[in-house]
Amino acid sequence: MSDAALIAFDHVAKSFDNGRVKAVDDVSLGVAGGEFLAIVGGSGSGKTTLLRLANRLIEADRGRIAIEGEDVRAADPVSLRRRIGYVFQSGGLFPHMSIAANIGITPKLNGEAEAAIAARVDELLDLVRLDRKKFRDRFPHELSGGERQRIGVARALAARPKIVLMDEPFGALDPLTRDALGDDYRALHDRLGLTTVMITHDMTEAILLADRIAVMRGGKLLAQGTPPELAKSEDAYVGELLGTPRRQAERLNALLPKGSA
Repeated sequence: MSDAALIAFDHVAKSFDNGRVKAVDDVSLGVAGGEFLAIVGGSGSGKTTLLRLANRLIEADRGRIAIEGEDVRAADPVSLRRRIGYVFQSGGLFPHMSIAANIGITPKLNGEAEAAIAARVDELLDLVRLDRKKFRDRFPHELSGGERQRIGVARALAARPKIVLMDEPFGALDPLTRDALGDDYRALHDRLGLTTVMITHDMTEAILLADRIAVMRGGKLLAQGTPPELAKSEDAYVGELLGTPRRQAERLNALLPKGSA
């Protein structure tokens, strides 16, 4: 992992409702090249707002956000978004477009040739482990939730971004699909050398997938680091979140019969 921050938030703030709601409150955070960072927090913690500020889906009130050293305010927002992959919780697919058209939309907007786009679609379907002949001409409503989410990942990777932002990408899936897709994405992250920022409310998921975890509450960044580093935090909320996976594991061990897989 590179020591240089590929994404940098410097004293960033964002309020809504004429300043009465501080969604992001003086947050400074760096994400190194090649890192997988999970941002964890409950509803209203500011984690999704922070993610949307990175690619200018919304604008910060104060502070500076830099992508690859460039202040995002100096970048064209459309071109900025096209070079950053974004995965939504629901997949965010266009319902009237085929799977091939959904995956190829950003390369098409970037002016790539049709033959190159078709080859890229096939490559990405292989990458997310979906049969190209079976899926490329289907429509989103014909797919399961897990399949739609795999297509969402494929679309986010279509323009070969260095950075992928993921907003609760696996939260709506059943446990088995969620577990498998999380592992598959982590393998893709490593294989492609991506820099990933994932929003989640699930500390277990964050620990299993991420290199480092940032904890937010009430718009504030409470702590950041690896699980052992977070364990040293004196913040009670951070300690409560970090203890949740262990408490769940202890309860499961007590309830499950011995020898269960």
